[in-house]
Amino acid sequence: MDALLKLEQLVVKYGPITAVKGVDMTVAKGNIVAILGANGAGKSTIIKTIGGINKIASGTITFDGVSFKGMTPNKIAASGIITSPEGRLLFKDLTVEENLYVGAYTLKSSKQTITDASGNTKEVRQSRHQRLNANLERVYGYFPILKERKKQRASTLSGGEQQMLAIGRALMGSPKLLLLDEPSLGLAPLIVKDIFAIIKAVATEGTTILIVEQNAFQTLKIADYAYIMELGKVKAEGKPATLLQDDSLISAYLGGQIKEEKI
Repeated sequence: MDALLKLEQLVVKYGPITAVKGVDMTVAKGNIVAILGANGAGKSTIIKTIGGINKIASGTITFDGVSFKGMTPNKIAASGIITSPEGRLLFKDLTVEENLYVGAYTLKSSKQTITDASGNTKEVRQSRHQRLNANLERVYGYFPILKERKKQRASTLSGGEQQMLAIGRALMGSPKLLLLDEPSLGLAPLIVKDIFAIIKAVATEGTTILIVEQNAFQTLKIADYAYIMELGKVKAEGKPATLLQDDSLISAYLGGQIKEEKI
């Protein structure tokens, strides 16, 4: 598959501290790619750097064939990379629907290729308003509870509902690449399973996803490829089925949680 995102010898620093140390990663178009590892491994730093929050000390990030070193976060978002951040960062005093509208700020009118039942294709121009409404219905399709709560303030939602809203807000911008930073953090196990099922459904419909997670078991169940990090470096990578066969890898870098879940 074609590479949508490439990190080559990426180095990121916080003052004198080097948080990411010469990392190479590739995210193939249409895939779910996971970055796993313990706290302090550099996972969220990579997500924030791709999103433009952190500066690149050296190395390159290329998205859809274009290097965006020095690009501002809003231009990166406009290019099609949209983040659902750790901690959700919702506008608590806005309603559910208002939060979703905020996520659509990068939307513009565009041409869409439509294929009919006979296999014939044609280009149809969609206005920004049409795209916004279509995205809103898509989000409500994934998260029906948000439609029920659309007039409520975000602050009144449960933790699971707030996470659904954070992901839904990111989807409102029609991302080519969706960055998910710890989407299961602080959620009950049953809610976590629901969230991961929806992430898989979003990918199945064509959105490429890069996910940072500590819940290795649930993440590897849906991922196409995974990188395992330790202290700013990639220590292992591969398809989940291969990584799951390596007990020493699981014990060393994933805290044995895969083994516990399987039992």
